[in-house]
Amino acid sequence: MSEQIEFSKPYHWAYALHDHLVLVTKHRRRGLTAARCEGWGGKLLGMNGEPDPFLLLIARLPNLDLPNVLNNLKTTTSRLVRKEFADHLASVYRKPVFWSRSSCIVSCGGVPLSIIKPYIEQQQRPE
Repeated sequence: MSEQIEFSKPYHWAYALHDHLVLVTKHRRRGLTAARCEGWGGKLLGMNGEPDPFLLLIARLPNLDLPNVLNNLKTTTSRLVRKEFADHLASVYRKPVFWSRSSCIVSCGGVPLSIIKPYIEQQQRPE
């Protein structure tokens, strides 16, 4: 069974960048969140649905600054969750926090030559 990789092809280049993002709530308390990947030109490919830790699989643009996006995601979702669930979170946290300061970003690994070869073969040859 071969898995087909979908390349994004803006202008004169192609890419397929996928990363796992791992977020943990402060003190590993149970919480909720939402992804804003499309606002950064990315796509949410999957998530685990567990309240803690929260795992995201995203596709992204090559020029995306992942640590900046991760911090933005944590700040935005923390603000929204704390606003919507203020009463519940007040009983869980003494301070206005939601996410732990730590996070993890892991690339989804290499691509076999069998995936890259068709792309190379479809390119125009010099005259």
